[in-house]
Amino acid sequence: MAKKYKITVDRDLCIGAASCVALAAKTFALDNENKAIILSDDQDTAEAIRLAAESCPTKAIILEDVETGEQEYP
Repeated sequence: MAKKYKITVDRDLCIGAASCVALAAKTFALDNENKAIILSDDQDTAEAIRLAAESCPTKAIILEDVETGEQEYP
C-alpha cells in the first residue's frame, strides 16, 4: 500500500478517546498513558487513516501529504 500521509499525534491534545484505534487499528494504538501512538503509517488505507484523523474529537492527529508536504488535516 502506498504511503500517502506523514502522521503526527499531538500528545498534548490527545485525550485517549480511541476513535482512531477503532477506525484504523493497524495504524493507531493507545500507549500506557492512554495516548494515541502510531504503529505503522502504511498498513491501513489512506481513506481509513483520514477517517480516523477526522474522528478525533480534539483534532490531535495531523496528516501531511507525503508528496507535497502540505498539511491536509486538520
